[in-house]
Amino acid sequence: MDALIDPLTGDYAGQQIQTLANAVYLRLFTRVGSWWADPQLGSRLHELQRMKDVHRIYKLAKQYSEQALQPIIDDGRASGITVTATRAQPGRCLLHIEVVDVSGRTQLFTHHVEVS
Repeated sequence: MDALIDPLTGDYAGQQIQTLANAVYLRLFTRVGSWWADPQLGSRLHELQRMKDVHRIYKLAKQYSEQALQPIIDDGRASGITVTATRAQPGRCLLHIEVVDVSGRTQLFTHHVEVS
């Protein structure tokens, strides 16, 4: 069991979880290469903050998310991950992430990404 990290604040939420929520959150919102213990951990989603809010941004958000989450499959904690990126409102990309863990249980996560 892990202490849940609140994706909106980045703080501990005071709850214990048995899902992959923290792994998904940390892989998406840590800049790739910025964590000393694992230079492969993280994503390139932060690069989207400097780009204009055009259609290709959502394709890049999907691609960057899939790349960041692939190690969860590679290390055997999940058997499949599906990412969908949509426009939530001007300047915000909404990621819908469906993770199937090794027990076959489906976990759904949503995360916002700021774009210019």
